[in-house]
Amino acid sequence: MPGVDFIVEFEAVRSGNGLNNNGSDEVCFLMSANAGEKPGRINRIASGGELARIMLALKNVITSGSDTGTMVFDEVDTGVSGIAAQRVGEKLAQLAANRQVLCVTHLPQIAVMADTHFEIAKSISLGRTYTNVTELDFEGRKHEIARLSGGENITETTINSAAEQLAAATAFKRSIGM
Repeated sequence: MPGVDFIVEFEAVRSGNGLNNNGSDEVCFLMSANAGEKPGRINRIASGGELARIMLALKNVITSGSDTGTMVFDEVDTGVSGIAAQRVGEKLAQLAANRQVLCVTHLPQIAVMADTHFEIAKSISLGRTYTNVTELDFEGRKHEIARLSGGENITETTINSAAEQLAAATAFKRSIGM
């Protein structure tokens, strides 16, 4: 996110004893997503995509010196597409170099960075809903990436594109020592 200003403001709690349930400080995150704009409260000015990327960045910084074994991201791709989605996928791959990363996504740019893919499907049987989780082999991965790109219109072109995206993701991960 080039041109972003990110500010953390700390303010003493204004209660009688200087404490509340969260400690002695009120913390506010401010940002300006565009050069020349005054920073404002993130919850008021950030788009869904900006919030997703900010949370990814914060989780990355907060856990960088810790022994966090697993990180979970549920649709970190909200409001993100194109090159921004690719960068989010690359950052998730970098995080996965030192820990397990579980990510629910609907974007091929993010999904291709995974080492393992699972298909999660719901079905109804005898009036009950069941969730099935299946680990995908390489052909299944290609098909799922093609489905994310092409929807129901899976063609030889979308399959070839998926294979190309998976190969590019593998090359990126090798370039960062994975």
